[in-house]
Amino acid sequence: MKEKEIDRLNLLKEYENKLHKGGLKYIAGIDEAGRGPLAGPVVVGCVIMPENSFIEGVNDSKKVSEKKREKLYEEITNQAIAWSVGIVDQTEIDEINILNATKKALTTAIQNLKVKPERILVDALEHIDTCGIPYTSIIKGDAKNYSIAAASIIAKVTRDRIMYEWDEIYPDYGFAAHKGYGTAKHIQAIRENGICMLHRKSFVKNII
Repeated sequence: MKEKEIDRLNLLKEYENKLHKGGLKYIAGIDEAGRGPLAGPVVVGCVIMPENSFIEGVNDSKKVSEKKREKLYEEITNQAIAWSVGIVDQTEIDEINILNATKKALTTAIQNLKVKPERILVDALEHIDTCGIPYTSIIKGDAKNYSIAAASIIAKVTRDRIMYEWDEIYPDYGFAAHKGYGTAKHIQAIRENGICMLHRKSFVKNII
């Protein structure tokens, strides 16, 4: 591993290292994927990494290629002390709005963990139900913190895989390419074909 990458990872791990030195063992990172798309679920990833974890390339999922994310996903989930996801689908997003849906998915992800964390680090969310576990909200945490970055990769890969499956059922919309985001091709497909059950009606009402 190059020295520059070692320095970057050490910087990402600063917050966890302080917590570990303070006596905490189980620190969970949490991040979401899919708040902005016109279709599909919102997915929250949650992961507790070992104190000595040092996986080359871990970063904000948006800064990592899809091929690299898949590789990192396997490394992260294989190495993790515990990991989980929470998923809220498009129907419920329309019912309770995307912010509340994200918060619900977060709580579900925490509940799904097989190991209870002593502290949670989350990317930029406040007023959340962490099942009584203390949490710290970090602005742009997926780019600043190792555990949150690892969680962002779990969330993104999980959601992308879901959208690939939906693409086989609804091939006219190109979900495999844009993952439900509002690209020009996706908007054109909606206008030509109407919406399908995967679309968030509250998101596409100004398009159709």
